[in-house]
Amino acid sequence: MNQEAKNRIADDVTDSIYGAYPELWERFGENGYTHTKKDNHHHLDHLETAYALGQEKVFLDYTEWLDGVLTSRNVGTELIIDNFNRLIDALPGRAAPEEADFMAGCLRRAVRQLEQK
Repeated sequence: MNQEAKNRIADDVTDSIYGAYPELWERFGENGYTHTKKDNHHHLDHLETAYALGQEKVFLDYTEWLDGVLTSRNVGTELIIDNFNRLIDALPGRAAPEEADFMAGCLRRAVRQLEQK
């Protein structure tokens, strides 16, 4: 996936999250918005690494770590799940079909992993 596509996905997903949860502006402000955008870049970077290695486990391990970090900062697991679902919706047409399918599969498995907590 090229950098322009990653930037567009991170922007769109972050805008969508903050549109759906306006209370996040009150809780976390502009700093939280900026961190959410950076987090989405990290999600995409880890998905790209998992794809390059052909190893879903790379992303699932990252998800486990991410959940621990964000919940310690009062960001609920449900927001991570929501974010990942928005990424699934944002991938088609922005990455090669095989790559997008792999990434969406990783995200779906990560959502199931988080829902089982």
